[in-house]
Parts: sequence; C-alpha cells; structure tokens
Amino acid sequence: MVSLSNQTSFSFYPNNLFVSDKTRLGIPGINFPRKIKVKVTCFAADQPRQQKQQKKKKSQSTNSDADSGVDPVGFLTKLGIADRIFAQFLRERHKAIKDLKDELLKRHFDLRDLASGFELLGMHRHMEHRVDFIDWGPGARYGAIIGDFNGWSPTENSAREGLFGHDDFGYWFIILEDKLREGEEPEELYFQQYNYVDDYDKGDSGVTAEEVFQRANDEYWEPGEDRFIKNRYEVPAKLYEQLFGPNSPQTLEDLGEIPDAETRYKQYKEEHKNDPPSNLPPCDIIDDGRGKPYDIYNVVTSPEWTKKFYEKSPPIPYWLETRKGRKAWLEKYIPAVPHGSKYRLYFNTPDGPLERVPAWATYVQPEDEGKQAYAIHWEPSPESAYKWKHSKPDKPKSLRIYECHVGISGSEAKISSFEEFTKKVLPHVKRAGYNAIQLIGIPEHKDYYTVGYRVTNFFAVSSRYGTPDDFKRLVDEAHGLGLLVFLDIVQSYAAADQMVGLSLFDGSNDCYFHHGKRGHHKHWGTRMFKYGDLDVFHFLISNLNWWITEYQVDGYQFHSLASMIYTHNGFAPFNSGFDDYCNQYVDRDALMYLILANEILHDLHPDIITIAEDATYYPGLCEPVSQGGLGFDYYVNLSATEMWVSLLDTVPDSEWSMSKIVSTLVANKEYADKMLSYAESHNQSISGGRSFAEILFGGVQNEIKLLDRGVSLHKMIRLLTFTIGGRAYLNFMGNEFGHPERVEFPTQSNKFSFSLANRRWDLLESGIHHQLFSFDKDLMDLDKSKGILSRGLPSIHHVNDANMVISFSRGPFLFIFNFHPSNSYEKYGVGVEEAGEYTMILNSDEAKYGGQGLLKEDQYLQRSISKRIDGQRNCLEVFLPSRTAQVYKLTRILRI
Repeated sequence: MVSLSNQTSFSFYPNNLFVSDKTRLGIPGINFPRKIKVKVTCFAADQPRQQKQQKKKKSQSTNSDADSGVDPVGFLTKLGIADRIFAQFLRERHKAIKDLKDELLKRHFDLRDLASGFELLGMHRHMEHRVDFIDWGPGARYGAIIGDFNGWSPTENSAREGLFGHDDFGYWFIILEDKLREGEEPEELYFQQYNYVDDYDKGDSGVTAEEVFQRANDEYWEPGEDRFIKNRYEVPAKLYEQLFGPNSPQTLEDLGEIPDAETRYKQYKEEHKNDPPSNLPPCDIIDDGRGKPYDIYNVVTSPEWTKKFYEKSPPIPYWLETRKGRKAWLEKYIPAVPHGSKYRLYFNTPDGPLERVPAWATYVQPEDEGKQAYAIHWEPSPESAYKWKHSKPDKPKSLRIYECHVGISGSEAKISSFEEFTKKVLPHVKRAGYNAIQLIGIPEHKDYYTVGYRVTNFFAVSSRYGTPDDFKRLVDEAHGLGLLVFLDIVQSYAAADQMVGLSLFDGSNDCYFHHGKRGHHKHWGTRMFKYGDLDVFHFLISNLNWWITEYQVDGYQFHSLASMIYTHNGFAPFNSGFDDYCNQYVDRDALMYLILANEILHDLHPDIITIAEDATYYPGLCEPVSQGGLGFDYYVNLSATEMWVSLLDTVPDSEWSMSKIVSTLVANKEYADKMLSYAESHNQSISGGRSFAEILFGGVQNEIKLLDRGVSLHKMIRLLTFTIGGRAYLNFMGNEFGHPERVEFPTQSNKFSFSLANRRWDLLESGIHHQLFSFDKDLMDLDKSKGILSRGLPSIHHVNDANMVISFSRGPFLFIFNFHPSNSYEKYGVGVEEAGEYTMILNSDEAKYGGQGLLKEDQYLQRSISKRIDGQRNCLEVFLPSRTAQVYKLTRILRI
C-alpha cells in the first residue's frame, strides 16, 4: 500500500513557504536549490526501517547535544545537586522544547520570522497603493474593518470569501484599496508599486514599465537565456502535445509500459547528444538510489555554469525602476486609511456580532468617559515621522537602575506626558548617577489606577502619555544621555476587559486564554495565557521583539513570573524542595515559553538584558539555556525589601539581627553575581504600602532625635543594600531623596484625586531631602567612578549581632556599618587582609548628608595594625558612631 497523504490546510500567514528577507522590502524572493532530492517509498514495507531510523535519530540527537555543549541538567551538576525527579523533569522539558521548536519552524521560516509577526499582522501600508490588515480570530465566521474612513460600516471593508480572506489557522486578511482621485486613470501596470518613504519627495519618472522591462531583457539576459521568458508556453505546449496530441497514446493500453527514470534519462541524452551549444543551464540528473527500495535523484550542473550564475546579480534594479514616489501616489490616490484614522475590528461569531480593538494595534485610545475604545492608525508622513538621533549606549558591567512611572513623574496634580518626562526627569536621572531607567506601565492599559499591570493592548504605547513618536523621542534622548531603557513587561497575565483587551477576543472561543478557572488568576481577576498554543506563543514573542525593534528598548524586567509558571499563580506553600518546581501545578508550557523567549531575544539582540521577577526563585533562573536554565541575565531579590519593611515596621532597632540582614541581602550565594538588589521599589510606594521615608519621617519633622534616626537609617539601608549585593541595583523615582508621601492613584475611594499621584521635586532644593539626594548621588558614584558593583562578590568577614556591626570588603574597598541605636565604638577592630593605609571615601555621618559630623578630618586616614582579626592578617581600629556607615579604600600597601 502506498501512502499518498497530502497536507491540505492552507495558510497565507504564518508563512509556510520560503520568503527571503527581500520580501520584507516588497521584493519577492527566489530560491535556486543546488540539489533536489526526490524520495518515493512504500509506506507499509518501510515501517520497520522508519522505527529504526527514529531510534537512530534519537541517539544522534543525544550525541549532538553533547557535542554542542548542551546539558539539560548541567546547572544541577555544577551546583552538586542530586535530585533525580527534578533532573528527569529537566530532561523531559529539554526534549519538549526541541519538539516545540520543530512545530514552530514548520510554520515559520526561522526564529526571527517567528518573532516578527508585527511585520505582517496588524495594519500596514502595502507598496501596491493599498493597506493590508491581518489579525487572528479563529472563532469568528466573518471579519471586517470598521472605522471613521468607511462610516463604521461592517460590510465596506471585509475579508474576502474563501481562503484568501480567512485561512485554516484563523487569520483574517482584509485589503483596503486606496481610492483613485477624480479624473485619474487606473494603473497600467497591475502590480504598480510606490516608495512611500525613501522617495517620498519624488513623483512619476515618466519611464513606462514596458521600456524598463525591454531594457532588462536587452541588457541583462545573454543570447538564449531569455528563450523561455519570451516563449513561456513553449515547454508546456510541447509537453501537452506529447501527452495529449493527435499522435499520442489514446488509452492506457496504447501507453504501454513506462521505462524507469534512469532508462528515460539515458534515451534523452542519446537523442540530444548532437545538439548545438546553448546558454541554457547544463543540467544533469544523477541517480544515487541504486540498491535501495526508493530512488534519490540529484539535479546538478557544471561548476562553470554554477559559478557564472552566482556571480551574476539578479535584475532587481530594473524592477525597482518601475516604482514611483510618494508624491506621485498622493497625486493619484486618496489613502484608504489616512493617518490618525479611528478603527475597530468587526467579527461575526456564533455568539453574535462583536467589535474589538485589534490585538496588534500600535496606538489605541482606551475607553474614556463612556466612549467605546478604538485603535488609531499611526502612519505619519516621512517629513514629520520621528528620526533617531542617538545610538544605543554600550552594555555596562553593572546596572544602576532608576525605576519610573511616567504618569506620576510631574509635580502637578495630573497625568504627566512623555514630553514632560523627557525634559524634566531624564536630566535628573543623569545627574543622580544612574545608568538605566526602568519604565512601568508603558503598554496600553484601560485603567490608570492599575499602574499599567493590567495590559489591554500589548503593542501600543499608552496614549494617556503621548504618541508613539513621543515615546521614541524619550528613548532616544535617554540613549543620548548614556541611559539604557528597560520596560517592566507584563506577559504573565492580561486585563480581563473585552471591549478593549484580549479577553473573549473572538467570542466564547477565547483564543488567547485558557478556558474555565485555569483562564483566570486566582486572586487578581486577570486572564491567563495559553502559552502552549503556537499562535499565542507567536503573539507574545513578537511582542517582546516589537518593543526592541520599533522603540529601541534595551531590556525587560519580566513581571510576576510566579503567576505564569504555576497554575496556583504562586499562592501556595513551598516546603517540598525541588518537588514544588516540577509537580502537577507547574505550567511547563509557560517555562518553555520563557526559555525560548530568552534564547530568541539574546540571539536576535546579543546586548539585550532580561531580568526575572520571581518570588519563588525558580531553580536555574539565571543559568544558560544550554545548561538547563531559563536564560535570564539577572533576578530580583524580592526578600530584601520585605525584610527592611518588616524591621522598620515591627522590630525595635535594638533587636535587629545582623546575621539575618546579611543572609537575606546576599540570598543565594551561587547566583549572587546575577542578583538585582533594591531597598525599596515601587511596591513600597504604590502597591498600598508606605515608602521608607514615610515610615521613618512621618510625623517626626519636629522631633530632632527621631528625625536623626530616620535620616541615618535611610542612608545606611541604601548603602548596605547597594554594596553587599550583585552587579545590579534599583531605586524607585523619588525614593533616593526620601520622598515623604506614598503614591495613591486616582480612584473612587479618594474621589479620583491626583494629589498623591505625583513627585515632590521641589524638596530637592534644600533640607534633609537635598542632603539625602547628595548621599545617594555619591553612593552611585562609588560604582560609576570606582566600579564597586563589578568587582566581584563581597568578602563578608565580620557580622557581630551583639555589637550590631557588619564589615566586608569588595576589592580594595572596605565597608563598615554600625546599626546599634545608641552604642558608639572608639576603637572598633575589623579585619583587613592587606597591610597598608586606608582612606575613608564615604562617611554617612557627614554634615552635608544630614549627619552629625562626629568624625574629625584626621580620622579619615587609617593605618592597619598587624593583628589577626576576623580571619584576616591585619586589622583597622576605627571610630564608629552609632547608626553610621563608613567606606574605606586601600590607598597604599605596606610591605612588611
């Protein structure tokens, strides 16, 4: 029995045919394969051999992994962890990832194509004087674009009937033709194209397409090469005559026995051995299948002709000459969808008609004052479109991240804009000494009070802050100041809004999310993605690539990974060791998405930085993908800020445990170098809590003793968190100068007040807030000028719970902290390895930082004593006032 099964599904997108990179510019790609293999086999007889080949392939796959340095359990081996069940889980996950890649690459040419869905989906101007729209809605029966350009009519611009309007994967393709102006004639050339950008100031050159094609034939083709171009029906006519002409066999009996391919080929060569020389390709067919139950034929050519062919450029310049410029287009056509047009996607579903904001829309106006949400077509003219001015900064050795929210970045009681942020906040960040900003709430979200964590439109910048070009200007100006730009990206869940978001996008089919309880976050009311669905995977990975490609962002912090990694959303006890990370509550599809996302992003953009925010610290977060890890560059130490809040709120100062503080800040020693530390982030200021300054200074402005305590602890907490952690540090906007008020977004409970949804930049002018800012600025300079964070991990050699003193070294720098609320120490001994002179370069007690200035100038230089303390060969005896910290640098080594 011969298997003749063919795949009959049709798709215009995702593209399962080869399309070269030139297609992205409107130039159709052509492949000229050097070798063609045709395999004909008997299905039933071949089954045993196929089973053997599968086993062999599996063995070869295992060997190839080992040869390429891939080890699914590599990081467990490195760390000496022997957990059989988790190791097996990692091996099975690795195999599943390989299978997933194979499935994805059946529908996409390569991983770049997989991550570039935004190049085709959504609304795009096509070079053939039209606008193309593609979106995904597998549960819909009918699709159309409605907007102010067609009177919001659901029949004016609809998808065509049949496959070219709706494919087997559920993608809807809608063409919106530009309208001819009155008195203009249709194009003579059916595929007439226009260059809207590069030649926007040019019109029609006056050269006809016929003249260009004639010149191409005359100048490009050599004699004989264009034979089948000029006479394109010659070959099929001869073939038709041979098979069905008057002298051809009329019945199967007349046809007789057909010789095998090799015999027919030899007969053909014999018949044509005396043919005159020709410029046509000298092709031969060689049978490599001798002795096998199937045939393999290789089509080969002479080396001379092959070299000649590859040295010759295709006649693309002639074809490009037929294009016209933007000027000619505007003279002839009225754009089908003008810049700034409002539109929505109309679906007819089993549940009835639906209107949705397209999933791939790049500019959206969410619901406002009862008005229905809509997308905005953003296609500014080349003259007014934003043009990038600055290149990206180099990837730094360490990160000093300034976390921001654009909306609350102003001093006034209103929503601030991208433009205001660019003018006022970016210069402050640069002056403060940070080298990166991390932006919260940039993707569009319907409700302002959600801070941007309930995303409705994943490819759109929030319109409440400005336009897409305004955001490009913000990123560009940040790069000009040497600042990297990170986004706090939310793909762990989505808003549950239907009219503007993705929930029930195509009706009850709910294509993007799980059905039932699995599709809803257990506590937050948000929707949970189906990460195992190939089209959802394509949507999310393209979204990550979109912000990098379109807006030049430099990295991401992945928000709340626990919500996506576990079906319980991270709200469960973790007390069973590694079993908690591989049991039935782990979403393996989500893990595979994160792994492939990191792999693809780092492959497409080698300098990209990804940061994992995971409260459960999933094993291997920052390990390489090739060694069984998830591939992140950094992970956030969420425990540190929780510890500081707990100490400040509930534990008396005299009962603070230095050992607990150090162990929490250092966290996992194996990954300390990959740790992003922060004393407080937006969580303390926004998520219903109080900032440290509010806890420390609230209501004590007139009590000097309490005010001194607050100022001292504010500085010490930041200095210790900054210097004892890994190579990355984060601070939320305003906390560096002790912003005295929390952030409260306008809601019904506060009568939609903006009074606390801003930042008090005026406090920087004088007083304790100016002093705290001065300290934070000098703190950042420790890394900016001296490279503290990039000097390897700290050597912690002194942790004294009784005296409440901590001391550690990092390269030639020594850090000493006295957290005791009342005890000062005249000559406190701390160990140092190198004998020499140590100069104090930062003292938290200086008057310019709001301290008491108890240390005298002659106490800033210390000479080591040959005395073994803390396991070190030498020691310093220093004056340590209570609630102060000191940083020393080894400035002179003494040889003894």
